[in-house]
Amino acid sequence: MFKVISLFSGCGGGDLGLEGGFEFLDNEYPKLPFKTIYANEIDEKIAEIYAKNFDVIPDVRDIRDVKNDEIPDHDILVGGFPCVSFSIVAQNPKRLGIKNDTSGKLFFEMVRILIDKQPKAFIAENVKGLLSANKGEAFPLIVSEFEKAGYNVSYKLLNAADFGVPQKRQRVIIVGIRNDLKKTFEFPEGIYSETDSLFTPGYVPLKAVIFPENEIHEKYYFSERAVQGMLNAKKAMNKGRAQNIDEPCNTVGAHLAKVSLNSTDPVLKINKRYRRFTPREVARIQSFPETFELIRAEGTQYKALGNAIPPVLMWYIGKNLADILN
Repeated sequence: MFKVISLFSGCGGGDLGLEGGFEFLDNEYPKLPFKTIYANEIDEKIAEIYAKNFDVIPDVRDIRDVKNDEIPDHDILVGGFPCVSFSIVAQNPKRLGIKNDTSGKLFFEMVRILIDKQPKAFIAENVKGLLSANKGEAFPLIVSEFEKAGYNVSYKLLNAADFGVPQKRQRVIIVGIRNDLKKTFEFPEGIYSETDSLFTPGYVPLKAVIFPENEIHEKYYFSERAVQGMLNAKKAMNKGRAQNIDEPCNTVGAHLAKVSLNSTDPVLKINKRYRRFTPREVARIQSFPETFELIRAEGTQYKALGNAIPPVLMWYIGKNLADILN
């Protein structure tokens, strides 16, 4: 069993996927030989969701305040380092990248721990925009820092929809294996094809994970005033909003609690009425199993789920890593 350290853990999507042993849409994702022994999540409310679902209580200190000798020895380091500054969505100022934003430098904390602890491998996750941040300058620096820590680094842009997640979510996955092990990580291939239909099988459509409308509380529907405001601003509308339920959903984000019809956030239009997703629907869109417990206020749930690594996607990455290390 490989001991795992989880940084920037959120509610634990990545950790759940890495450990395995869950079911999603009638598919079994068997246990993998990984066990999380330490998690760090600075948002105390989100850390409570994590603690509810794992037998680890997250350290809620700023990772920069956690000394190396306070972190247990481990085999695998996992971290979806904060991505706000790398996201193409973050346009104010445009693509802050790593130069002007403190949170963009938090990947150096991963590097610090890698240098000191020298685990067998690490997995890092970030948004697609990381590849082009700072006019393409940020990503080579990040890869170089990981390599200088003593790792053979591989990376690839993966789309969660290719792995059975009902969401078009593109993420950069970076995997490093310690140089002395003389191994190179091979990324999993997607299991679905754009030419497949639902039954061949193909991409999992949004309709597979949303509730029937008669089970939806009125609070999730947009008012007539909001709809009229959207129609009045139609010429200036952004992409997104009403989803085709026969396809995977567009990427869900951390601010779904404050979603508006004139934003880029995905919403539903069913029977001529617009509504936002319920937290459980967002959990399903992210491929969390029904057994994953959601606690705290809905705003916290939306934030935690929107920032999470889809467990099913991480399961495939973890399976390949386990095969290579074994």
